[in-house]
Amino acid sequence: MSKKEYFEGIGRRKTSTCRVRIYQGDETSTVNGIPVEEYFVSIPDSKKTIMEPLAVVELTGKYYFTAKVNGGGTTGQLEAIQLGLARALYKMDENLKPELRKAELVTRDPRAVERKKYHHKKARKKPQFSKR
Repeated sequence: MSKKEYFEGIGRRKTSTCRVRIYQGDETSTVNGIPVEEYFVSIPDSKKTIMEPLAVVELTGKYYFTAKVNGGGTTGQLEAIQLGLARALYKMDENLKPELRKAELVTRDPRAVERKKYHHKKARKKPQFSKR
């Protein structure tokens, strides 16, 4: 069995981490060994969101990817895959980076859940104040 050449990118979002490998060809793209459409059944247009980096650089039919993702929920995983795919693309060809940056697909979203503080009901919600 011959090893296929690939480019790898790592994407993170909230508590999700993803390793994306991009290959040349027209096979189906998979997430954790399952086709993209079946893995993200609950999110409509999930495939369109994930494939956005390939669509921006107009390589949709020429490349496919495999992604290993863990942690977080579906939205975090979806956006982690998208970032990993964009990073793999510009690792493959550095000239694609300005196009991906213009489409805002290169920057990692730093927002994460704020931790809960003691004596608070949630991260910021405090108990009701009573003057007397």
